[in-house]
Amino acid sequence: MKISLVIMAAGLGSRYGGSKQVDGIGPHNEILMEYSIYDAIRAGFNKVVFIIKPEMEAMMHRLCGDYLAKRTALDGTPVEVAYAFQDFSSVPDFYRIPAERTKPFGTVHALLCAADVVHEPFCVINADDYYGIDAYRTIYQELVKLPAEGKATMVGYLLKNTASLHGTVSRGVCRVEDGRLRSIREALKIQLYPDGSLKDLAEDVDLSPETVVSMNFWGFAPSIFPALRDYFENFLRTEAGDNIKAECLLPVMVGDQLKQGALEVSVLHSADKWFGMTYHEDREIVAEELRKLHDSGAYPDLDTVAASNGDVYYFSTEYLTPAYAKSLAEWNSVERDMFL
Repeated sequence: MKISLVIMAAGLGSRYGGSKQVDGIGPHNEILMEYSIYDAIRAGFNKVVFIIKPEMEAMMHRLCGDYLAKRTALDGTPVEVAYAFQDFSSVPDFYRIPAERTKPFGTVHALLCAADVVHEPFCVINADDYYGIDAYRTIYQELVKLPAEGKATMVGYLLKNTASLHGTVSRGVCRVEDGRLRSIREALKIQLYPDGSLKDLAEDVDLSPETVVSMNFWGFAPSIFPALRDYFENFLRTEAGDNIKAECLLPVMVGDQLKQGALEVSVLHSADKWFGMTYHEDREIVAEELRKLHDSGAYPDLDTVAASNGDVYYFSTEYLTPAYAKSLAEWNSVERDMFL
C-alpha cells in the first residue's frame, strides 16, 4: 500500500531570518527535514513529496531527493520521490494577485499544489519542524486504515512544548473530546513567558500550558483535495483581496470542515517531543536536542560526506561505507562533468 509523506518547504522563513528548511542543524550538519524523512521511512512510508518553490528544485535534488530515490522502503519497494511547485501559476485566473505580493498563499495553497502527484493516503508536515520518531509510527498506523472519505487524523502536541521565549508563535488551538477534534482556531500571537505562562496576545486571553495544539502534522485521504480547492477559492473571493500577507491555513480549513460536519478528525498523541526553529535564537536549543537524540542511539546510521568542491551529501552507514559514499559524492559533484 502506498502511503506518502508530503513536506511543505516553500515558505520563506521570514521570522527565522534565513532559509531554515535547509539549515544544517544536526551533529553531522543534518537538516531537520532529513530527520522527518528518515523517521517516516522507518515507520513504513514509501513515497515522499516535496512542495517547494520552482527555484529550489536543483537544491532539493542535491540535498536529499536524489539520495532518497535510491532508498528502499520497509515493504521492499524503492522510495518514490515527487516534486510539487508552489507559486502563483496555480492561483485561479479569477483572482488578481496584488503586484506587491511575494509570499505564497499559505498551507492550504501549498497542499493544493501537490494534488496532481498525491493519489494515496498521506501525512503532511512542515519542513522546519521535528515531530519525533513515535509520531510517524502512530500516524502511519492510522493512515493505513483511514477510510477513503469523511475522516482525517492529526498528531497533537502540548502548547507548553511548542512555544518560544524569543517571540510569538502561531498555533492551531484544539478542543479535543474523546480522542476527536471538536474545534480548532488559529491563534496567531501566542507568547510564552519565562515563568511558563502563555497568552494569546491577539485575543488577550491566557492559555493553559496543557492545551493541545496542531503543528501541521495532518493525515488525509486524497479525497480532501476538492474540499481544499473549494475552500481556497472562497478564501480568494472573500478574504484575500488586496492583502499582500493574507494566508489560507490548513487548521482554519479543517475547522471549517468540522463545523459543516463534512470531516471527522481523530487526535493522536506521540510519546516524543516536538521542537522547531521559529526564530534564529531557537537554533541552539534545537541543536542540543538533536545531539541528545544522537547520543541516545535514536539515529545510529545518519552521517554526511563532502565532495572536494564543498557539496555535502547525507548517507546511511547501514547501506554505504564512508569511502564509497565519498566516491559517490565526488563523482556526482565533480567527476561526472569531466567525463560526460
